[in-house]
Amino acid sequence: MSDTTIRTNATERPTERENEQPREREGETVCPECSGSLVADAEHGETVCSECGLVVEEDEIDPGPEWRAFDAAEKDQKSRVGAPTTNMLHDKGLSTNIGWQDKDAYGNSLSSRQRKKMQRLRTWNERFRTRDSKERNLKQALGEIDRMASALGLPENVRETASVIYRRALEEDLLPGRSIEGVATSALYAAARQAGTPRSLDEIAAVSRVEKMELTRTYRYVVRELSLEIQPAKPESYVPRFVSDLDLPDEVERRARDLIDGAREAGVLSGKSPVGIAAAAVYAAALLTNQKVTQSEVSEVANVSEVTIRNRYTELLEAADA
Repeated sequence: MSDTTIRTNATERPTERENEQPREREGETVCPECSGSLVADAEHGETVCSECGLVVEEDEIDPGPEWRAFDAAEKDQKSRVGAPTTNMLHDKGLSTNIGWQDKDAYGNSLSSRQRKKMQRLRTWNERFRTRDSKERNLKQALGEIDRMASALGLPENVRETASVIYRRALEEDLLPGRSIEGVATSALYAAARQAGTPRSLDEIAAVSRVEKMELTRTYRYVVRELSLEIQPAKPESYVPRFVSDLDLPDEVERRARDLIDGAREAGVLSGKSPVGIAAAAVYAAALLTNQKVTQSEVSEVANVSEVTIRNRYTELLEAADA
């Protein structure tokens, strides 16, 4: 008799448990007893009713880390995951990278035998990372983009965008008949203009391994074939960099922007180089705010001739007085 009772109770328990499952009310999960709102208790891993206190779910899985961090440095130190993927590496950073330091995990120097072994491992690791000519091409191009971006002081988002543009050019088969350096430089030039931190063609050509003529021809080809939307560079985008390089105060930057706005309303900017306009505006603003700066210094920073600065300077002041 007792066995029958036990079996009967055992069969009834799932039914009672099913009745305690949360119900849906207009897309919202509610308590099965009183239809109250459910609250997640992260500390105990439970879901409880805020009205009657019924525990609807328990032993929930916490997908977060088991450690706590109170600042960014502590978070990076305790985190056990690898670096995020990036388009700036040909394998997006998913392969193994053996460091160049000949030291062990404790900072101790390796023996000569171990150093030779690590050097052989680095050599084979580099060979395995680039499996074919396409990956070698991509690795070389992304290295060029990183080198030129560092020389020009461009931020990481510009390097990432330039890497994406080059990858698209490689997928669209735009490389045959053109140099790797030319397409890589064109991608960086386009990315800088898209990000609002443009560099002039002369500045790009100074750090590139291709001639200016080849750069302009390849740039137009890449933009046309990939249908890139690139707005004409504005003089205002060059002003902050010129002011920073000349170590001038913020007042000069504000005054230079006002001069450019006045020249735009007067129609003076049409057909003029934005770099020359920006350089002349910075020079004029510095004089108007009693800052000591020469045309030679501005010319060196902006990479334009002093004649251009004098001509644009006169036009800006005439537009401001009109």
